[in-house]
Amino acid sequence: MRTLAKLTGTITLVALLISQVIATEYTLDKSNTTVKWNGKKVVGEHYGTIELRSGVLKTEGEQITSGTFLMDMTSIANEDIGNETMRNKLVDHLRSDDFFSVDKHPVSTFVIREVKRKSGKTHTFSGDLTIKDITHPVTFDAMIEFNQESFKAEGKMEVDRTLYDIRYGSGKFFSGLGDNMIKDTFTLDFNVTATASDGTAMFETKE
Repeated sequence: MRTLAKLTGTITLVALLISQVIATEYTLDKSNTTVKWNGKKVVGEHYGTIELRSGVLKTEGEQITSGTFLMDMTSIANEDIGNETMRNKLVDHLRSDDFFSVDKHPVSTFVIREVKRKSGKTHTFSGDLTIKDITHPVTFDAMIEFNQESFKAEGKMEVDRTLYDIRYGSGKFFSGLGDNMIKDTFTLDFNVTATASDGTAMFETKE
C-alpha cells in the first residue's frame, strides 16, 4: 500500500510540474531596437527612423499573451535627404497637422491582442494601432525568437495612413495631384529586442 501511495504521489507531482508554465515579462531594450519608416510617392520615396519610447511584452510558456509598445512621434527622423535644410523641412512637415500632429499627439501605441504561429519562427500578430488618438486593427507577420532571458522580433507593419485622418496628398481625397500624389500606405520595418524582467514566475495552468 505504501508503495502504491508513493507511486500515486510521484505521478501527481509529475503531472503538477508538467501543468506549470513559465510566465515571463519582457521590457524593451531601446539600445538594441530599431524601427524604420518608408513612405512612397508616385515618383520617389522617403525613409527614416522613429524610436520606441517603451514596451512591455508577456508570454506564458511558448505563447505570447499580451504586449504594449509606445512610439515616440517626436523622434521622427529622415535618412534619405542629404541637404540638412530640405531634410528638416520634410521632418517638420511630417510633424505638422498635415501628417502626424506631433505637438498634439506625441505618442502612438500598438497593443497586441493575439499572436498565432504561422510556420517555423514566423508568427502572425493582430492588435490595435493608435495614431492621433484614432485606433484601428492591424495584422502583420514577424519572425520571433525568445527564451527566459530575451525576446526578439523582426518584421514589417503596413499602415493605411488615411484611417488615421492623414489625408495630405492622398488620391482618395484630392484630385489632380499628378506626380505629387503620396501613397496611402507606409511601412514600419522593426527589429525589436526586449529583456526578461525580474518578475518571471511559475504558475499552474487551468485545465
